[in-house]
Amino acid sequence: MIGYTAARIAEITGGTLLCGDGNSLVDNIQYDSREVRSGSLFVPIKGAKTDAHQFITQCFEKGAAAVLTEQDAPQGADKPYIKVQDTKAALQAIAAYYRQSLDVKLIGVTGSVGKTSTKEMIAAALSKGLNVMKTQGNKNSQIGLPMTMFEIEKEHQAAVIEMGMSEFGEMDRLCDIARPEMAVMTNIGKAHIENLKTQQNIMSEKLKITKYFDENGILFLNGDDVLLKTLHNNQPFRTVTFGMSSDSDYYADDITAEGFNTSFMCHWSNGQIRLTIPALGVHSIRNALAAFAAGQALGIDDNVIAEGLLTYKNAPMRQQIHQFRDFVLIDDSYNASPEAAKAALDVLKSVSKGRTAAVLADMLELGDEAVREHYGVGKYLADIGIDSLISVGELSQNTAKGAKDSGCRFVTEVKNNDEAYNALCPLLKDNCTVLIKGSRGMHTDEIVKKIIKEYESVD
Repeated sequence: MIGYTAARIAEITGGTLLCGDGNSLVDNIQYDSREVRSGSLFVPIKGAKTDAHQFITQCFEKGAAAVLTEQDAPQGADKPYIKVQDTKAALQAIAAYYRQSLDVKLIGVTGSVGKTSTKEMIAAALSKGLNVMKTQGNKNSQIGLPMTMFEIEKEHQAAVIEMGMSEFGEMDRLCDIARPEMAVMTNIGKAHIENLKTQQNIMSEKLKITKYFDENGILFLNGDDVLLKTLHNNQPFRTVTFGMSSDSDYYADDITAEGFNTSFMCHWSNGQIRLTIPALGVHSIRNALAAFAAGQALGIDDNVIAEGLLTYKNAPMRQQIHQFRDFVLIDDSYNASPEAAKAALDVLKSVSKGRTAAVLADMLELGDEAVREHYGVGKYLADIGIDSLISVGELSQNTAKGAKDSGCRFVTEVKNNDEAYNALCPLLKDNCTVLIKGSRGMHTDEIVKKIIKEYESVD
């Protein structure tokens, strides 16, 4: 419940109420005209293809209480039009104002890979001890993050907020809105290196998540990441590392996997506990270590954190495992980077009880690194013994070459998802385990949807 009048919103945004009743009360904010309802403030955003200002009249008909606009109000208008210079910036200003009214412990999550799964793991870890709000889906951008702020209610005690950035200055703007008091940095990879040029630049930009930290702020760092380790113990706030090595503040050993669960011993300076998570892969263990450390920092009992971790569920299209009568499908189709692709291949290898097949599509935004990184993923696939590769797209021809050069005998190169599906179908038998992964722009979830539609799941 937002609870601001149109006149107050004009003040917050530095806008001008052009017409209408300034006492009109806004209780929710929407930028998608299809979501507008009674009491909404509609925020029309100019997109690459559509200017949402054209839907303002329709939104008032649906019960909107007020609208922001970069244009003048139509002649004779009697509804609250609030004119601002930039509707997106105005949305961010409202979200920042609302955030500062909240008494909630806010944990920001950033990194090149694994933000969403880490956010989900932390929220699960805290869920049995605190009333927790978390980013829904991956609403972590300059529009998504402000909308996430409005979902935090007065009764929430903690919020776990995903914060993504792909260009210089973006994390600064997100921090001005969210003001996290604690943060987790998962890794520094090659995602968005096309814009940011170097991994050092990527780390420096992501470190701006600590912009509003005071002496009580805590930054949780992946201690297995070569670059992130350099930040430990030399910041004006507390840093805590987590990882697989015993030199991390929180580390794991004695790891066992049974079915689709992983169990391990979690160690820290003055204690240890055995944790179990319904997830696979070393990256999932790191996520759980970060989540456990965050839970302790918030004063939650160790056993309560452990109970919360058992409730973890992978987000859609992020290493979701679907079991069919004759094969297993690992849906990791949401996005891809070199680091994430290799981690997903590790999971594929670890869970398979028969043949293995990977459908790997182009990894985008790698700039000059694209050819080398795709080749490296193909080489890695062959080196760990994945049986078959179906590469999808032009860049992934380099993945195919890397796999073939390193000894993978069954490599198929296709141009699109339909061709990939047709090439994959003959492999969906004899207890084969299949991984599907690619950058969001490659829409490899289309392959997953066709498989689920055509084959009977036994999940």
